Amino acid sequence: MTLQGRMMAFPLTIQHLLARARTLFPETPIVSRRPDKSVVRSNWGTVANRAEQLTRGLRSLGIGPGDRVATLCWNHHEHLEAYLGIPSLGAIVHTLNLRLSPQDLTYIVGHAEDKAIIVDQSLLPLFSKFRDALPSGAPVIVVRDLGAPLTDPAFQDYESVLAPAEAVPAPFAYPSVFAAADENAAAMLCYTSGTTGNPKGVLTSHRAIVLHAFALALRDSFGIASDDVVLPVVPMFHASSWGLPYAAALVGASIAFPGPHLDAVSLLDWMHAEKVTFAGGVPTIWIGILDALDRAKAAGEAKWDLSLLRNMIIGGSAAPPSLMDGFLIRHGLKVTHAWGMTELNPLGTVATVTPAIASQGEAAVASARASQGIPSPFVEMRHVDDAGTVLPWDGVAMGELECRGPWVASSYFRDEGQDRFTADGFFKTGDVVTIDRHGYMRITDRSKDVVKSGGEWISSVALENSLMAHPAVLEAAVFAGREEKWGERPLAAVAFKEGQAATDEELAAHLAASFPKYWLPDAYIRVAQVPRGSTGKFLKTKLREDYGDLLLKK
Repeated sequence: MTLQGRMMAFPLTIQHLLARARTLFPETPIVSRRPDKSVVRSNWGTVANRAEQLTRGLRSLGIGPGDRVATLCWNHHEHLEAYLGIPSLGAIVHTLNLRLSPQDLTYIVGHAEDKAIIVDQSLLPLFSKFRDALPSGAPVIVVRDLGAPLTDPAFQDYESVLAPAEAVPAPFAYPSVFAAADENAAAMLCYTSGTTGNPKGVLTSHRAIVLHAFALALRDSFGIASDDVVLPVVPMFHASSWGLPYAAALVGASIAFPGPHLDAVSLLDWMHAEKVTFAGGVPTIWIGILDALDRAKAAGEAKWDLSLLRNMIIGGSAAPPSLMDGFLIRHGLKVTHAWGMTELNPLGTVATVTPAIASQGEAAVASARASQGIPSPFVEMRHVDDAGTVLPWDGVAMGELECRGPWVASSYFRDEGQDRFTADGFFKTGDVVTIDRHGYMRITDRSKDVVKSGGEWISSVALENSLMAHPAVLEAAVFAGREEKWGERPLAAVAFKEGQAATDEELAAHLAASFPKYWLPDAYIRVAQVPRGSTGKFLKTKLREDYGDLLLKK
């Protein structure tokens, strides 16, 4: 007979994060930038109290445990209040990706069966295009722009929905309005943006969110701590903003929300003004920021003091080593690679440098930093070939990455996409990777993006990384073009830095130093900017749609 431990069965819930932030860090700043660039300053004590008021207000509107409440919002303190208050009621916060098409949003709202929505006033024109997807009479709660009136009598002012707060409870006590704490209850619903067919819902539990927040606070992970000022460049409508708001609540870190202003100069101004110490975003964001820093340096301008910025996390897709080297070598700024997916809540790996790698010298360290990193604690990973055979961790064998762990989805909402999950409990990511003997994972492609030419696999990611190391190239995306003899051949879409250019021959010569001849793109397409998807990643489906038949037309 197994002897059971004598520890309390204490639930891991978002209610505890709310109570902890209010009790221990009430004066820690939470700062939001509005669409007009005005700044609203709050703190954890106020945000936590308002989250409780939101909980009471939603309950008075008939929202209860299990109900989905949609949000169509930018990054700001009201959205943070929804992150905390909706799950604390036992309901589920459903973040809507405001960059999706109205058709996709109509489908998602209907599929989720949302019972209410919180929407920014600036996004009402978008909301009007899928408003009918909500049930008749569903509350529409509007976060107003400063000084702007509501023109539709059917809408409710967010501030008016906040019910009066009761007496502040004792430390870590949950107010009576909160539902009974169940760590396995659903807390957040987020739909994927990169799947084929209709978007699929990832339903995350309280327990998964709390454990994920602990992982983000580890020093060998993101290392978020109470003295940090966190800038979530990644939108709160995407993959729970990488869990950064919840990790900040756990440790009591300050948050500087950028609002809708995500161009390079606006973000640099914000980092300078708010003394940001930690930031996270996708590679396309950091490409623009590095270019802005380079231009300011070339002009002899010292516009931004980023001396407190201890780390920038690049995730969402593989970043070129030249990007990380540019930040470190030219500006003394540390960039750390991470990898994840919505289905992983989203953290899977972080490119921390272990002592074993550090002891091998600078080349080994640079290689590790350029990888997607080693698995986060409790995340197990393997890669398999087309037959499902598990491959060795030798740094050479390429196969599809599979993961499992306490914050990895076990199925999709409404049990769709069951082919993405293995019989022994792993999630099939769709990423083609190698894993070396130290556990460092490297993405070589997405299974849907890999170029299969004459039976050989060509890594679009490796070619992109090399192209973006060319001094004239700002960004590049490599994709498969249809070709009569070989089936597919690589094509490259290239955007150049302002005032710079390179010929096809120069780009090919740059690549030829690192790749065999059959890997080299058959054509280089000049674009002003590589098209982006709803989360800022390069949109290769659009490139294939526009240029996929280019070689057949020759």
